[in-house]
Amino acid sequence: MTISVGDRLPEATFIRMGAEGPETVALEDKIKGRKVAIFAVPAAYSTTCQTAHMPSFIRSKDRFAEKGVDEIICIAVNDPFVMAEWGKATGADEAGITMLADADGSYTRAIGMEFDAPVVGLYGRSKRYAMLVEDGEVTVFQPELTRGCETSSGEALLSEM
Repeated sequence: MTISVGDRLPEATFIRMGAEGPETVALEDKIKGRKVAIFAVPAAYSTTCQTAHMPSFIRSKDRFAEKGVDEIICIAVNDPFVMAEWGKATGADEAGITMLADADGSYTRAIGMEFDAPVVGLYGRSKRYAMLVEDGEVTVFQPELTRGCETSSGEALLSEM
């Protein structure tokens, strides 16, 4: 079952790179009592993720803040080392976007957004989406319907807020 508007996000633990190395992050700690924009990409460094999806959230970060969004989070089924380096390479770190690794894909499966693309070597990855979450409840959910990032871009999510 795919997550939808009105649903509460499931409990999940992610990994990110901290000052001392990899550290766990409970999703509950990020969303409880907060307004958070979350977007997911199929693969760090892949073409659309690198040149369109991530840049759309970097470009629109200030507009999210103006609408009361406390944090923007990027999730991918990659390891925390890749996510940390991708955050540096794209400028996401500098922009303040939180990079979280769903390394085993358990969160992605729990919300029904997993897919495989064997022809390009992607297995157990996340479909592209963007959502607004308020105190743990999904208030806007925009799964990508194309091969690009038209409905899941930062600007598209902002237009629905």
